[in-house]
Amino acid sequence: MAYNKYRNVKTEVDGIRFDSRAEAKRYSELKILEKAGEISRLELQPEFVCKVEGKLICKYRADFRYFTAKERVVEDVKGFKTPIYRLKKKLVEALFKGTRIVEIAK
Repeated sequence: MAYNKYRNVKTEVDGIRFDSRAEAKRYSELKILEKAGEISRLELQPEFVCKVEGKLICKYRADFRYFTAKERVVEDVKGFKTPIYRLKKKLVEALFKGTRIVEIAK
């Protein structure tokens, strides 16, 4: 088994390699919801480029983005919230109006 610094086990589903079993499990759940028509346009690893006054501050990559009938949803599967993650989450939500990052606990 290949562990990373947070002891996650890399897992493959549908030929896609995920950083953790929890992320792979969530992907499988979202695929079922997409097939059922409850969500649409499932996207993996959407990237948000955070710039302030034209200056690149950081890039944030979420785990998933999809649409429900009411809203766009950005998800991140988290077992541990680092200080950098907390800061990037606040920055993305401030810069990209209408974006709220939903955390899925492992």
